[in-house]
Amino acid sequence: MVKIRLRRVGAKKQPSYRMVVADSRSPRDGRFIEVVGFYNPRTTPETVRVQEGRVFHWLGVGAQPTESVAQLLNKQGTTTRYERYKKGEPLEALMAEAEVVAQATAKISPKTRREGARPVAEVPAAEPGESEEGETG
Repeated sequence: MVKIRLRRVGAKKQPSYRMVVADSRSPRDGRFIEVVGFYNPRTTPETVRVQEGRVFHWLGVGAQPTESVAQLLNKQGTTTRYERYKKGEPLEALMAEAEVVAQATAKISPKTRREGARPVAEVPAAEPGESEEGETG
């Protein structure tokens, strides 16, 4: 069975996820068929990008989204647009609507921290000619 699921990427304790189409027997971060989106829960608000045309294709051929992906697709409005697509609305009109929705969301830097997160302390750079102990020599 083919699933649409999240694949974890990013550094230790800094997760972000790719939305991938993969065989259900392959491991979470293992082999996949195609990347169809991106999800970053660490930004405020969360960053979600979905290639809706590809998601429609995979849903049409029988791929099943996992619970977490289904929640993300519902939040983006992709599931309602897919239902309308199945009822006969043209794909181009739905993709234009999805583009308008994507443009309406605020531009978020992927480096944005969550509110309340402690900033990383900056270490001042040593001036030229100083050793590590701060003595010139």
